[in-house]
Amino acid sequence: MTVIVLTTCPPGLRGFLTRWLLEISAGVFIGNPSARIRDALWNEVQQYAGQGRALLAHTTNNEQGFTFRTHDHAWHPVDHEGLTLIRRPNTQTSQASAPPKPGWSTAAKRRRFGKG
Repeated sequence: MTVIVLTTCPPGLRGFLTRWLLEISAGVFIGNPSARIRDALWNEVQQYAGQGRALLAHTTNNEQGFTFRTHDHAWHPVDHEGLTLIRRPNTQTSQASAPPKPGWSTAAKRRRFGKG
């Protein structure tokens, strides 16, 4: 089983993939091509994706039963003790590094002076 997910890729690439795979949703292709055809399709996806992103997941004979590859994706596969995991970038900014606001908080004012 092979799954290819395209995001913001040219429409021509989507049309190309429909020759071998079934498009079950916009940009999501699924099928069961041979390994040689799957690798050839992935090479074409990498070549013609342009500014878009792509993800390939397929079954294989390993502990997880599948593997995946990414192209121009912020999430990257990482091998961790024989398992392939996804490393996501840390995009959250830490609130602890921001300086505290001067003065009393609203909750502290209510506790000290009552709700009125």
